[in-house]
Amino acid sequence: MPETHHTFCRICEALCGLEVETDDGRVTAIRPDPRHVATEGFGCPKGLKQHHLLGSPDRLTEPLKRVGDSFEPVSWEQALAEIGAKVRSLVDTRDADAIAMYVGTAAGFSILHPIFAQGFMDGIGSTSMYSSSTQDCANKFAVAREMYGFALTQPFPDVERTDCLIVVGANPVVSKWSFLQVPNPSKHLRAIAKRGGKVYVVDPRRTETAKVATDHVFIRPNTDPLFFLSFLQELIASGGVDRERVERYMTGFAEIEKLVAPWTPERTAPVTGIAAHSLREMVKSYREADGAALYSSTGVNMGTNGSLGYWLQEVINAVSGNLDRRGGSLVGQGIFDFARFGKKYGVMSRRNRSRVGGFTSVNDAFPGAILADEILTPGERQVRALFVTGGNPLITMPNSARLRDAFRELELLVTVDVFLNETASMGHYVLPATSPMQRPDLPFVFPLFLGMQARPYIQATERVIPPHGQQRDEATIYLDLARACGVGLFGSKLAQTAVETARRVWGWRHPDRKHEVPQEWLMSALLRLGGEGNFSQLVGEKHGRLRAPHRAGDFLGDRCVTDDGKVQLAPSVLIEQADKLEADFSTERDAVGGFRLITKRAVTTHNSWTHNYEAFLDGGRDTNHVYMHRQDAARLGLESGQYADVVSATAAVRLPVRLLDDLQPGTVAVPHGWGHQHARGLSVASKTSGVNVNILAADGADGVERVSGMAHLTGIPVEIRPADGPADTTSWSGLPATA
Repeated sequence: MPETHHTFCRICEALCGLEVETDDGRVTAIRPDPRHVATEGFGCPKGLKQHHLLGSPDRLTEPLKRVGDSFEPVSWEQALAEIGAKVRSLVDTRDADAIAMYVGTAAGFSILHPIFAQGFMDGIGSTSMYSSSTQDCANKFAVAREMYGFALTQPFPDVERTDCLIVVGANPVVSKWSFLQVPNPSKHLRAIAKRGGKVYVVDPRRTETAKVATDHVFIRPNTDPLFFLSFLQELIASGGVDRERVERYMTGFAEIEKLVAPWTPERTAPVTGIAAHSLREMVKSYREADGAALYSSTGVNMGTNGSLGYWLQEVINAVSGNLDRRGGSLVGQGIFDFARFGKKYGVMSRRNRSRVGGFTSVNDAFPGAILADEILTPGERQVRALFVTGGNPLITMPNSARLRDAFRELELLVTVDVFLNETASMGHYVLPATSPMQRPDLPFVFPLFLGMQARPYIQATERVIPPHGQQRDEATIYLDLARACGVGLFGSKLAQTAVETARRVWGWRHPDRKHEVPQEWLMSALLRLGGEGNFSQLVGEKHGRLRAPHRAGDFLGDRCVTDDGKVQLAPSVLIEQADKLEADFSTERDAVGGFRLITKRAVTTHNSWTHNYEAFLDGGRDTNHVYMHRQDAARLGLESGQYADVVSATAAVRLPVRLLDDLQPGTVAVPHGWGHQHARGLSVASKTSGVNVNILAADGADGVERVSGMAHLTGIPVEIRPADGPADTTSWSGLPATA
């Protein structure tokens, strides 16, 4: 019988409200919810077509075990027993840290998945956690911990009220707003201009976002920290600092003044490509606006100095008086004070050190770029087993060809996923998870616990369709894995027993779901903690429930959880890191004239998992390309459609050329997330000819940014050479095997 369900999307931060049609346990159509309290009928192509992706015949429906060079179906009981026995053996003979986990982006968009995954690892007693955040955003967590006392304190632009927004290295029109929930970004950006405000986009490409902004300013890739230095220098020199506010709520401003004094706009202009008068005009607009904000994302994060760039941005917003100000940058409030709770109980606050490189953990996770070394380097705490949950590191990690070799050395590789993707194809066991449409849920941690939304609201959803075959939700999987390994969730036998007892009671009431963790009950507990009623009540408000609007003026002096309650403008770890800026400036100055590689997205692609749907590949979209400005192509004797080799210090890839005059000359762009030829369970994507551009990025301790553990995945120095033949479509690199 056809039914209509109201739910919300969980593939990115936008969380768009949806109307979903189902029939006989299958999703037949998805539409935007026009009555949703915040998203108001907005939806993107990926979200509205996700049922084609997640309803693919390639979906995993039963546990798989590697036998020789193939996979065979096994029961849950057998898979859990054998995994548990191997984990217990490794803990007994080696060390708990020999058991590692990689948590991917998909895990973050479910409220219970990351909680139970962390609870399982705490039960094992392992601190060997690795996260996809060290590929795209860990710099923001590292800086927030130093400046605001808690990694997840993430100020965001008050987009509905700002009069000047400067977007650096971000493309929210296509990628949506990182961390912050802003449905229909184009609408919000146009609204700023309509009310007389300014929207600057600073980017080496005239992006889709730049095309709806009031101004676009080209910048040379990987020079964003230099731009921020000169912006801050000019802000101070022109009297744009709210010194009374700084004195009252912040510490360390004298060190900041000393740091930025030499970095005039004239000095940095030849390297950044931003003329001094253009930068001063931006600073003037920022100063004169009735509320202004700087915002950056992956274009800054993934450079060689992502932490310094983001830190300087936050210092600018703070000292100008725009932090905690209407129209400036705000610090949201979730259903309870998560920052104070996290600070008190040490949530995501460990400062343990990695075995390789001595990196301090960020959000309790080590750099993904050292995982291959942690597997291959003998000694105490050597990683011998790995659980991969909601991620695909063999596509997303730097120098993933080396990581692939490292995975072959593991004694146990377990993936929890919805597809037999590239990483799962190397696993010893593959455990089939549910999709977002198959589980009840609340919004993930940023909107729920931190209030990071343009318009605050809350929503709950029941599952829209049931699991198929033997698919299980991740909370249930990790509860059962903990039991199989002989440990308790969060290192507590009491916690393990309590959840298992709740499951038995749940099973008496819901016999068709007796093996499941009672997710609705657990989420009700979270809601009650925040005074939001229970899960079923919230589900009844099918278009969402608006919460109180954001308030300015309640963060500084009240909710900043540093030891002295003040914003730390000059944390020692960042001041020390800034010592390298002179050397990096010289390196960038010497490299002017060479090519720099950036990444690029299309509206129909999302990381590595939207290439398994034929309709998204139509019209020549079955591969990625190397995009070049026509001036650069002509200089190299290249034309659109010809093949070129893109060569870094680490590797080379071969791709067809496309001309793109929206690029700054000297910049080339290659979309990431491709290279599916080795995926055994992606029948469509494995036949594409795209290549994995991330093999061009360096891994290892020397390739990692020291403060945050971030890999260097954009602004990479490369050479471009006309290829001497076509691409090899069976290769991740596209190069012939003999090359």
